[in-house]
Amino acid sequence: MIDVSILVLKNAVLASIADASYVFSIVNDQLARQGKEPLFHVRLVGVDKEIKLNGGLVTVRPDTLIGDIERTDLVIIPSMTGDALASTYLNRDYAPWIIDMYKERGAEVASFCVGAFLLAFTGLLRERQCTTHWAYANEFRYYYPDVDLVDEKVITHNLGLYSSGGNNAYWNLLLFLVEKYTNREIAIYTAKFFVIDLDRTDQSRFIIFAGQKNHDDEPIKRAQEFIERSFADNLSVDRIAGTVNISRRTFERRFKKATRNTVVEYIQRVKIEATKKQLEIGRKSIYDVMYEVGYSDAKTFRDVFKKVTGMTPNEYRNKYNATPSF
Repeated sequence: MIDVSILVLKNAVLASIADASYVFSIVNDQLARQGKEPLFHVRLVGVDKEIKLNGGLVTVRPDTLIGDIERTDLVIIPSMTGDALASTYLNRDYAPWIIDMYKERGAEVASFCVGAFLLAFTGLLRERQCTTHWAYANEFRYYYPDVDLVDEKVITHNLGLYSSGGNNAYWNLLLFLVEKYTNREIAIYTAKFFVIDLDRTDQSRFIIFAGQKNHDDEPIKRAQEFIERSFADNLSVDRIAGTVNISRRTFERRFKKATRNTVVEYIQRVKIEATKKQLEIGRKSIYDVMYEVGYSDAKTFRDVFKKVTGMTPNEYRNKYNATPSF
C-alpha cells in the first residue's frame, strides 16, 4: 500500500487537491476491476483541523494533522494562489515536517505549480532541478538562485523529489507517478479516463514573455522599453547601452542582474513573442513575419524560435492559428 499525504495548504488551489485524490481513487478502482488490491491510501493532511480556501467560501477538514503522521510514502504539495512568497510564508510550518518525511523517513515529495516555492523553502531542492509556473519563473530564480529552475519542462524528477509546471501540468506529474507506482497500462488507462496527453514534457509553447520589470533599476527599465519599441531594428548592445548613458560592461552586468537575461537573450525573447502573436492571429507568411521582427536568416530564426518555444514556427502556427496560411 502506497500512503499518499496531500497537504491542505493555506491558499491552496482546491482543484489540485481534489484532482490528486481523484486520480489515485480511479487507479484503485481500475486495479479492483483487474482483481487486484487497492494500491493507494490517500489522506488529506493539515496543520489545522479546518482550512478555509477560495476566500473563505470552502472549508476543508483534513483527515489528520501532520503531527499525527509517523511515516508516509508520498507527500503532495498542491498549487497555491496569490503571492507566491506570502503563500509560502503562511505555510512555513509544513517545512520541517516535509524535511523530516523526506530525509529521515524515506518519503518522496511532489510539488504542483507554485507549490515549488514551498518545496524550495525547505532547502531540499538545493543544486537540483525544479520547474514551476512560467509566470513565476523569474521570481523563483531571484529568491532561490541555488535551485536549477528549468521552467520549460512540464515535470522534473530527481532523487524522490518531483515538480510540475504551470497550472494543469500537475496532471502530467500525477500520470508520471501513477506509472511509477503501477505500470504503463494503468497510466495509459488513467490518461484516457481524464483525457490527458500522457507524455507531454515541454511547456515552452505556453510561456508568454512580458518582460521582467519587477526591479528598481530605472535606466534598465528604459533600456527594456527601448528594446520592446525597436526590436525589429538591428540592435547592438552598445547602441542600447548608449540610450541610457551607461558603459557597455556596466550595462550588461546591471541588465542581467535586473532581468535575469542577457541583453541578447532579452532581444530574442521580445522578437519571438512578437512572432508568436503574428502567427496566432495574422495571415502573413512565416517569411514575412520573420523579416518584420528583424531576422534575415531563416535558419537562425527557426533555431531561435524552436529554442524558445519548443516548436518550429510552422508547428506553432498550425497549433494556435484557427485559419493558418500555407
